[in-house]
Amino acid sequence: MLLPKFFLKEITTIFKEQLINEQITAKEVRLIGADGEQLGIMPVEKAREIAESEGLDLVLMSGNTNPAVCKIMDYGKFKFDSIKKEKELRKNQKIIELKEIQLSMRIDQYHINFKLKNAQKILQEGDKVKVSLRMKGREQAYSKNAIEVVNNFVEQLADYGSVDKKPEIMGRNVVVVINPKKTK
Repeated sequence: MLLPKFFLKEITTIFKEQLINEQITAKEVRLIGADGEQLGIMPVEKAREIAESEGLDLVLMSGNTNPAVCKIMDYGKFKFDSIKKEKELRKNQKIIELKEIQLSMRIDQYHINFKLKNAQKILQEGDKVKVSLRMKGREQAYSKNAIEVVNNFVEQLADYGSVDKKPEIMGRNVVVVINPKKTK
């Protein structure tokens, strides 16, 4: 059965190939048995014979040590389990996004409450919120008022998130990032 190219690419990026059986070029290896016991240092040919007699593969675990460390195992099962474990880890990780909420200097209380509900929902989902207030025209002369509007908004979100830095002015904008509170 042929697998689609995107699936093969995913498998190769997940799993780093290891040298097995005849691919191992070291002269001597430190051998670890299938059950984890140390079998000692021996020539690679003898290690291959032991692995063959057990019906398993000789896998190079660490090639940059002297002597190289090899283990006797079922390589196909090992590879399958590693891919499965990596996929499970990727599935369970949460990617934190940064979502923006825009305010204005002349925003009324109804709109603030609406944007507060949205920000609370975003923070409860575990994402960061970027609050920005754009000053237009003459509003730039009153940047203290803009910072005050943003600070009031941030204070009302204190139960849901925390701020690393105070709001700062970047050109025409007042910007602050709110991190979600950790829930365990």
